[in-house]
Parts: sequence; structure tokens; C-alpha cells
Amino acid sequence: SAGLLENCTGCVLCSEDNGCITCHHRLFLLIWRDGIRQYGMCVHTCPPGYFGVRGLEVNRCTKCRSPSCESCFSRDFCMKCKDKFYLYKGQCFRQCPPGTAAQPGTRECQETCEPGPWSEWSACTHESRTCGCKWGVETRVREVPEAAREEGTACPALLETRRCRMKKHCPGGEHRVTG
Repeated sequence: SAGLLENCTGCVLCSEDNGCITCHHRLFLLIWRDGIRQYGMCVHTCPPGYFGVRGLEVNRCTKCRSPSCESCFSRDFCMKCKDKFYLYKGQCFRQCPPGTAAQPGTRECQETCEPGPWSEWSACTHESRTCGCKWGVETRVREVPEAAREEGTACPALLETRRCRMKKHCPGGEHRVTG
């Protein structure tokens, strides 16, 4: 039939009942089922929900394992999820897993940065001196676990400063303390 010949574009071998069986070497064979029937079509790129696997004899479109995956790199590694799902480490989730947060606009989950506790406030200093009669500044810091730094996650403030009053006058005038 004329409709069948249209479905055989790019085919090397074509079946009246099932469409393409073998494709030209640059094309992918896409096979799908309709009930108990199986159909084949030769395509330049695999459709959403599939990824291309090049082989010595046949290049195939292989279905992503997860039905919530729109685009995958391999059977089990998703690169883009369907609407209403979030991507995290190659998997699709309805909600981002604990310890992660959805990134605006990308529908991807990113690990949240959980810094450690704040250190004690430093000594009050003004222009590198711990003595004087003016206002100074004291600082405190907190560390981020190694794993969070490697992921490149956005972290809250890791350094805080505040004004403080210098507690003692410098003996013999305004000499700098080096250290």
C-alpha cells in the first residue's frame, strides 16, 4: 500500500506488515508496539523517551527505563525528566530528595549546603591591632563539608563580621602588633 511505502523511508529491508526491519548505516531503527503488532521505522534521531545505541550491524533507538524520563543517556540514566518531575543524579522524582532543593527553571534538584557550626568570635581588631580606643571588627567562620564543596552547591554565608569596642588601650601609644 502507499501508506506502507511512506513508512519505509530510509529502510534497507522493509516488511509489509511491520515496516522497516533494517536501516541505512547512519539511521536508527525505532521499534514500537501497538497491541501485539510491532512496527519499525528508520529515523535520524530517536524520539523523546528513547536514546540511540550505535552497533556494528544495527543502530537502535532504545527506550529509557523510567516512564517519567523524557531524554536519557543510557537505559538507566535520565538527562531530562517529563513535566511534574525533578532530575537528580540521573533519576526522576516527583519531589526533590531530602538534602536537595529544586533549582528554578531547570526542574533539577541540587544538593543543599549544610555548613557546620559557627566558630567563636575572633579577638576585636582595628587595622590589625588588638588594642586601641576605637571601634574594631570581630569575625567568625563556619566550615562546609567536603562533599558539598565538590558539588558546587550554593552555600549560605560562611563568614560573619560585626563591630566591637576595643577593650584595651595600646601601651606607649599607637604601635602595631605584628603576628
